[in-house]
Amino acid sequence: MDECGLQWYVFGAQAAIIWGSSRLSADVDVTAAIEPETLAHYTDAMSSHEFEPVIDDSEFVARTRVLPFVHRTSGMPLDVVLAGPGLEEEFLRRAIPVDVDGTLVPVISPEDLIVTKILAGRPKDIEDIRSVIHQRGASLDEARIREVLSLLEEALGHSDLLPVFEKEWDERRRDSTAAKKAGHLSKPKRKPKKK
Repeated sequence: MDECGLQWYVFGAQAAIIWGSSRLSADVDVTAAIEPETLAHYTDAMSSHEFEPVIDDSEFVARTRVLPFVHRTSGMPLDVVLAGPGLEEEFLRRAIPVDVDGTLVPVISPEDLIVTKILAGRPKDIEDIRSVIHQRGASLDEARIREVLSLLEEALGHSDLLPVFEKEWDERRRDSTAAKKAGHLSKPKRKPKKK
C-alpha cells in the first residue's frame, strides 16, 4: 500500500479483533482508494509481495469493487475493497493507526466499524458489535454512531439500523449498572469503631 501511495484501512473481522472482539478469523479485509487506471500497477506490486489475485476478471472487479488475493506462502486470504465516494472516503479520513507487532496499520475507527457491522447485520456481526461496545464502552463516540446511522437510514429508506445499535448500547448500560450494584453489595461493611 505504501509503495503505491494508497490510503487504506483494515476493517471486518481483524478490525473487530483489534477493537475488542474475541472471535478468530484468518481473513483480512481492507478498503483502499485505488484509481481504476492504476489497478494493474497495484496488482503487480501485490504480486511482488507474494499476494496473487484469486480472480483475474476485470468485470468481476468492476461489478463487485473487490480484488480478492491470497498470500502464496501463508495461504492468507485478503480482500481489497475499492473505496467509493462518500462514506468510505470519510472512513479513510477517520482511520486510526494501530501498532500491530511493530508496524503501524490504519484501522477503521471503532465507531465506523460498528456502523459497517450493523449494515452487514449477520449474527457474527452483531456479536462483534456487542464485543466492541463491551470493550470500548464509554470511550466510544455514541453520538457519531447515531448520526451516521440516522443519515444511512434516511439515504436508504430504512428505519431498522439505529434500533440495532440502541439495543446493544442499552444492554451494555444494563450490564454496567448490574456490575456496579454487584460490586457495591460484595464490599464488606466496615465495623463501627469501638469507643
